[in-house]
Amino acid sequence: MEGFIIALFVCMVLALISKYLKVPAIPFYILAGVVLGKAGLGIVHSNEISHFFSEMGLLFLLFFMGLELKLDKMIADPSKLLTSGLIGLAVDMGIGFTAAYLLGFSLQEAFIIGTAFYITSTAIVITSLIENRKLMQRETETIIWLEVFEDIVLIIIIALLSMGNENLLFFFVKIALALGVMYLIAHYGKEFLISLLDRGDEIPLLFTFAAVLITASLSIFIGVPETMMVIALGAALATTDPEAFEQHARPFKDVFLVMFFVFFGVTIDFSTGVDLFTIVVICLLAVVSKLISGLLIGIAVHGSALSGLEIWANTISRGEFSIALAVLYGSPVVGTVVAVLVIFTTLVGAFTSKYSTWMRRAIVRLGRRSAPPRRLHLKH
Repeated sequence: MEGFIIALFVCMVLALISKYLKVPAIPFYILAGVVLGKAGLGIVHSNEISHFFSEMGLLFLLFFMGLELKLDKMIADPSKLLTSGLIGLAVDMGIGFTAAYLLGFSLQEAFIIGTAFYITSTAIVITSLIENRKLMQRETETIIWLEVFEDIVLIIIIALLSMGNENLLFFFVKIALALGVMYLIAHYGKEFLISLLDRGDEIPLLFTFAAVLITASLSIFIGVPETMMVIALGAALATTDPEAFEQHARPFKDVFLVMFFVFFGVTIDFSTGVDLFTIVVICLLAVVSKLISGLLIGIAVHGSALSGLEIWANTISRGEFSIALAVLYGSPVVGTVVAVLVIFTTLVGAFTSKYSTWMRRAIVRLGRRSAPPRRLHLKH
């Protein structure tokens, strides 16, 4: 219990510092866990309490992911979604998987690292766009489409990794039935749910918390991955009043997710066999791959490499979902690599997103200086 209190106090201090510096807090939380945990001072240890808070953080993160899925908008304009999304998937996942496999990781470990390589942090990306006043830029819509496509791919990946040795047809039949029940409840109980959320007492908070936990418990009972079911719950409830559900779920997500990051850092052990060269290569390639995919997307969607540079600058940061994959399906070695990857890309991404406009102007000025002078054709 003492370790949990220490971790909570450190998180509060780090949250204040990150807000003051206007940088994402995720890397600070992970670093705090590393310093306090087995890789550092060893004064904070993972236990049942930390495991509960970490699991709650993961569940509410996935619930939020479901709430943010806007299926109607995806169907309305699928071309941009597919064009930008498929380029990012092929380039980032391809480079990440290939690099990890060539560096000696197994196929499954390379797949996890490749996925963590590909999935950016939706929370960090959207927050940086708002804080840096970029919501009106033409590239912003493309960036948001990229985040939506990544969410879809992530759901598919979680489903495949959760399946294990179970019969493929039976597995998806169970998921389809569970999804159908949730959507029927959301559809026919929409008015009741909205009236419940409009109450001014503690009932909306209690209902939201209970809905997530009951769904996770029922999923275990019927043999369906709780990760999938909580995402499905969020997607079903998004058809009612997603803003209200986000408002009531946010306090749980924010507190639990902070502890999730910290105790993920606590479990990191640099003596698991991963070497510095591997970590450096993975981190550098993570930035380079987003540069390549960003430029290709900028040219394909906007006809401009400078637009691609803007997309790259705002999509470098990996974060919560990369760590979630490492926790759910990765080994200790994979967890260490992903932890450093998230810390490095988040800090680099904070810098590039803030100064992307300056970088674009500098490139334009440099291009003008290096261009050959125009010849004057005088009439005789």
